[in-house]
Amino acid sequence: MSETTLTNIEESEEEEETGELAVEPTQDDLADLATQPASGIQRPSLAPSTGQQENLGRRWYVIHTYSGYENKVKRALERRIESMDMRDKIFRVVVPTMEETEIKNGARHTVQRKVYPGYVLVEMEMTDESWYVVRNTQGVTSFVGSGNKPTPLGDEEVGKIMKQMEEEAPKIRTSFQLGQAVKIIDGPFSEFTGMIDSIDNVKNKLTVLVSIFGRETPLTLDFLQVERIV
Repeated sequence: MSETTLTNIEESEEEEETGELAVEPTQDDLADLATQPASGIQRPSLAPSTGQQENLGRRWYVIHTYSGYENKVKRALERRIESMDMRDKIFRVVVPTMEETEIKNGARHTVQRKVYPGYVLVEMEMTDESWYVVRNTQGVTSFVGSGNKPTPLGDEEVGKIMKQMEEEAPKIRTSFQLGQAVKIIDGPFSEFTGMIDSIDNVKNKLTVLVSIFGRETPLTLDFLQVERIV
């Protein structure tokens, strides 16, 4: 994303991490967003000084949502596009995600991790009508932009995000930590316990210090061969 757009997103994410914006929306909040009249939201300036509406073309925009409501906003917006016959103005709605493999209880689980929590991408032609449909969708809080004007993403930025989503090799996400006590659950040393001495996230392996015949011995094991001792 552009420097300005990324700065806006990073600042917002930092605020959410510190808890300053981490306020769970109430049902009344969502109901208000769903029914809020156009007069209650200041429209962006889409027209040039001549009074004739500017054609901004088909571009990608970023909308901000309540964190955790990204997929709900996507579904709600897609329903509105269909019901309001806006398919010729709003083309695609995307929640940027990456596939990760999570190691839990000695098993691999594929999960989808949101790349930009609290944000959704919309490919659209920006007009007064399309802006209204998106902005008044339940759960949408704002467009990302400068002041009150939505700022489209550059083609290079969109390309990077899409490529990131299409990566074939999912990342491995584990909860292992150095010095953590683990139990070996597979292999010749099954049922032995030890402490994690090193973690290799590239090869998906770790080194565990195990007491064998009274001597501390390092064993190199796969992530799936051990489990945390709670």
